[in-house]
Amino acid sequence: MAITDKIYVKNHRQLASQLETNIPKGAFKGATLDILFQGEGLEKLDEATQERVLDFSSDFLDCGCDNNPYCGCPERKFVRYLLELRAQGLGPDAIVDVMTDDYMVYAYSGDVLSFLDSGIRTLEAAEGLAEVEGTKETQEKIRRSKRDLAR
Repeated sequence: MAITDKIYVKNHRQLASQLETNIPKGAFKGATLDILFQGEGLEKLDEATQERVLDFSSDFLDCGCDNNPYCGCPERKFVRYLLELRAQGLGPDAIVDVMTDDYMVYAYSGDVLSFLDSGIRTLEAAEGLAEVEGTKETQEKIRRSKRDLAR
């Protein structure tokens, strides 16, 4: 299961009540993306919530794909966002705190830790493949990425 399947809307029930519609708890579920992408009813939200929803929409749902927001770009952008937070030296708990503050979404720290651990394992495999292929430059680049993710 992808990490984006484990990202949830904070205050989900309150948000659904303000929008006067049911929305899934998952931030990257189709109906949630529809509401965010189309922007219907966002004027019903309080100002702080509206600002965060619009930030989420502009940061993750903004792409030129024909089938946006179902093109995979929002999920890839969010994964990149998580990796950038990790590159800043944040641990799983701090990453969850920042994503909640930034976008009113959250995940469980254990899920973020599993995502990071899986990333390290994937980089270890890629490093091994680069070694077999004899591409020292690529191997070193992967090693640095792995070290940055693991710190």
